[in-house]
Amino acid sequence: MALELGRRVAVVGVGCTPFGELYEKSAEDLLCDAVDEALADAGCERERIEAAWVGSVLSPFGGDALADALKLFGRPITRVQNYCASGMDAFRNACLAVAAGMHDVVLAVGFEKMRDGGFARPNRSHPVVDFGERAPHVFALSANRYFNRYGAGKKTLAAVAVKNHRHGRLSPKAHLRMDVSEETVLQAPMVYSPLGLFDCCPTTDGAAAALICRADIARSFRGAPVRPLGIGLAVVSGQPYYRPSFGYVGFEATVRAAEQAYAQAGIGPDAVDFAEVHDCFTITEILTYEDLGFCRRGEGGRFVEEGRASLGGEKPVNPSGGLKSYGHPIGATGVRMIYELVTQLRGQAGERQVQGARVGLAHNLGGPGAVACVSILGG
Repeated sequence: MALELGRRVAVVGVGCTPFGELYEKSAEDLLCDAVDEALADAGCERERIEAAWVGSVLSPFGGDALADALKLFGRPITRVQNYCASGMDAFRNACLAVAAGMHDVVLAVGFEKMRDGGFARPNRSHPVVDFGERAPHVFALSANRYFNRYGAGKKTLAAVAVKNHRHGRLSPKAHLRMDVSEETVLQAPMVYSPLGLFDCCPTTDGAAAALICRADIARSFRGAPVRPLGIGLAVVSGQPYYRPSFGYVGFEATVRAAEQAYAQAGIGPDAVDFAEVHDCFTITEILTYEDLGFCRRGEGGRFVEEGRASLGGEKPVNPSGGLKSYGHPIGATGVRMIYELVTQLRGQAGERQVQGARVGLAHNLGGPGAVACVSILGG
């Protein structure tokens, strides 16, 4: 909080590749495409980058993945791996380095090749993950508990999928640009009850980048600056589903990360105009409404069913289409959310523009609910 991010740091360039099944593109291609777009957006030469952080979960490479692709040698480049929060954690580290006065111009990048590179790399050091548990299973437990406690049902989940696909159709770079009906969602093949195919986000290829600089030099770049107001990161137990105290209908990591971000920004949930949240499954978005304080416990289902989370509603959530429609290349997702926030806050989002957007929030939830990162940006 003492670093006062909003006074010290600015985002002056963002870039994002199309998301999808990008078999014709290598990981290096995706990295270069995203970074080149961010540099062009900022009007910045590559040589001005003093340091970089790159988020990836599946790549076996460290910082050299970015150094070799961009020919950025002889400067600090750090690979960040923090489950699905890897990209946003890379952004967090980049912002903190500038705020601390270590660097003037830095880069945050996230990337992943999931469609032709595979993603089932066992983590035999973890006591739960990869020993029989998979994401659809653990989030299905949360969905069933939520149904039982609050009286929601499959149609409540379907409202999230229908909304996010409707939004994603307006996003030129989204993976699944198509409308889906409630009937389509409800009749889709079951993955893990009650989660069907359209309750789950796709596996995706893609990359995104953000150029960050000292706030006092931001006007020397072409891109309209956007200010990071607060960035919270919280890590809790790596196996929350097996703790007797775990309630299944919320994630402590999200609550704690949000508390940090709100405190740093000096605002509360009511000041957030729109949000990009981690809808890896439809139930996750509903729980996140409540964890972030957008509505009270048990009201998340009504929040989406009543259109309050839709474009034109009181607090649009996932105007990009979210992970559900835009796609989820794990390491890239957090930086892609920053790309969306910056685009919206600049008023450049076209058909999906949130009118009057001044404050945006981005949220990642990683692993078995073990880590969350929340970023708040202001125009």
